[in-house]
Amino acid sequence: MALYLLVFAVCLVIFGGMTALLLLSGTPRFRTDPDQLLRLFDQALDNRVDETEWNTLMGYPIRHDDYLDGVRRRAQRLMEEHGNHRRAARGKPLLDPTGQAELRALRDHLARRQALQQR
Repeated sequence: MALYLLVFAVCLVIFGGMTALLLLSGTPRFRTDPDQLLRLFDQALDNRVDETEWNTLMGYPIRHDDYLDGVRRRAQRLMEEHGNHRRAARGKPLLDPTGQAELRALRDHLARRQALQQR
């Protein structure tokens, strides 16, 4: 009987601890920052980005910063207007020349804004 109570108490402590840990831990959140967008834009301009990576970052809304979400939506619109799906898989740029020029302008604007905020 003592062994049963000992096993029961150990299991109760383990399950209770796991339940408390799960209840107290928060939901993980992914927060896109400007440096991640700049890095992705640089990779897209250098033809080093995978379309899956682009779609993953551009398809995730940025709720903590309206300006960054606007940049993300503009870049997503550029892909819709000037992108050709599966171009990167064939070794071609993700965007056509017009799209790359607009993405470069968007990237430069975001970089200047970041530089002003860091001052």
